[in-house]
Amino acid sequence: ECKMIQDDVVWKIINNGHCAFKSKTVEQTFCRNEHNLTGMCNRHSCPLANSRYATVLEDKGQCYLYMKTIERAHLPNQLWEKIKLPRNYQAALELLDEHLEFWGKFQRHKCKQRLTKLHQMIIRQRKLKISDNHTQEQLVRINKKYEKREKNREASALKAAQVERAIEKELINRLNVGTFYKDIYNLDQKDFKEQLDKHEVADRTQFEIDEEIENEALDGEEDDELIGGDLEIGDDERRMLEMAEQQDNSDLDDIENLTGKFGDQAKKLGKKRKPVRIGLEDELELEYEREDLQ
Repeated sequence: ECKMIQDDVVWKIINNGHCAFKSKTVEQTFCRNEHNLTGMCNRHSCPLANSRYATVLEDKGQCYLYMKTIERAHLPNQLWEKIKLPRNYQAALELLDEHLEFWGKFQRHKCKQRLTKLHQMIIRQRKLKISDNHTQEQLVRINKKYEKREKNREASALKAAQVERAIEKELINRLNVGTFYKDIYNLDQKDFKEQLDKHEVADRTQFEIDEEIENEALDGEEDDELIGGDLEIGDDERRMLEMAEQQDNSDLDDIENLTGKFGDQAKKLGKKRKPVRIGLEDELELEYEREDLQ
């Protein structure tokens, strides 16, 4: 009787007053105490308002039976007796019946029901771990503002990429066709440099061709000058030179005969002639000087 009066007093205080484990909702009141059998806040399920109480808990895949009796009330650290239950479901039920043989019907029924639910949960966890193809679904909180901002960024990036591709295509077409207008092509330095690098070889080859043409023209002019200066004398030119020398010699002989006293001077003076120049037009020009003797 004293035990029942004590439990009733505790329940009245908890039910009508404040309890640290009580959690009220609109429809029901729940209990946060881990030893509660059902999780409901009522007289039969409250572990604080019952001096004789039993429950089943799970720890790392192993079930344990917790029992509280009035005989251990003076030892708070030993208030709950912990009994390890077998992994076999039938053996665990038999052990429950053995320890809760003289307990109330509500306690025995709820402990067996709780043991059944825990065994089902453990079996399901094992199957999920063994299954290789299983992908556990996780609920992830989505920020609408973040999603909207990311969509806007993707749309802007897509538009920019389309514009860049259009510019690149137009530049490539113009470079291939060879149509260059008085426009600005280097607004986008990156694309501009890429296209220049691609077509730099062709432009350099054309420049080299122009240089070769100019060098050939200069070489042709030099060859013409060399031909004009180093042209060999033909047979006709040689005959004309011989005739001119003979005429020159005959003139000198006449001068010596006419002016005997000045013969020595005439020999000293000799003849002064410039070298023969033969041009490209095959013209022969002979020049010589002669002093008139008094």
